[in-house]
Amino acid sequence: MKETLRYLAGIAGPSGYGSKSTAEQVTQGSVASHLTAIITGATSGIGAETARVLAKRGVRVVIPARDLKRAAERFCHQFLALGLPLNILINNAGVYSKNLEFSEDKIEMTFATNYLGHYLLTEMVLEKMIETAAETGVQGRIINLSSVIHSWVKRDDFCFTRLLNPKNYNGTCAYAQSKLATIMHAKEMSRQLKARNARVTINVVHPGIVKTGIIRAHKGFITDSLFFIASKLLKSISQGASTTCYAALSPQIEGVSGKYFADCNESNCSALANDESEAKKLWKQTRALIHRRLRQPSLKHL
Repeated sequence: MKETLRYLAGIAGPSGYGSKSTAEQVTQGSVASHLTAIITGATSGIGAETARVLAKRGVRVVIPARDLKRAAERFCHQFLALGLPLNILINNAGVYSKNLEFSEDKIEMTFATNYLGHYLLTEMVLEKMIETAAETGVQGRIINLSSVIHSWVKRDDFCFTRLLNPKNYNGTCAYAQSKLATIMHAKEMSRQLKARNARVTINVVHPGIVKTGIIRAHKGFITDSLFFIASKLLKSISQGASTTCYAALSPQIEGVSGKYFADCNESNCSALANDESEAKKLWKQTRALIHRRLRQPSLKHL
């Protein structure tokens, strides 16, 4: 109840920001003309606002193709060929599918887009980020976008093979499971980066409830009516992008890694999301899948 009241009132947390803070406010004073960022899903919604604000602060912003998973390898090769540094990676792209759909690789679309595509992209540019951080002395930052509904997932329902090819599909459950996977990805990668003494961090953000393209996919009288009634509870696009921009540029979280942020403050995620053994298992299963099914070469340093 206390947290709900804090959210509704927009009361600032320890960072000095809260639910009403905007992306421009949390990056005020940031000078980032020396930084380069890749932002997925940056053609609309929260991603577009994130790209706009980071660019306003001087960041060189690179936006991959819309179909990330299909084009990830080609994009990475083209980006790396440019010889640019890479300081920030924001895994923002996300989809919600009401009906069961599959990718070209015959993997459930929500899981393929929200988790697998970002796992693959992160692995392909990780060495460039580590190299950039070592050469420049500037800490690299990876940000995964998740959602508070990751906490709805029960342990018995989180089965890798069923995530790839569910028998009883539910769009909300699939979305929640994909967002749980993004947290586990960050937790495990953070442990691995620390073990390597790499100057790259990875954190997760929950942007809040914003009427983005994912929500607009559910057009209809009931949805629109509910959003009209609850309009005062929803964040604006700029408020929704604030936590991502905070995680990308704030000096307050220098060296912080493997954490979950909401409303620009560190927050708690579910017990399952914090389960180290489950995260490690998911990582190994994902690596095996990418090597076997998506025909990627074995990934180093894992």
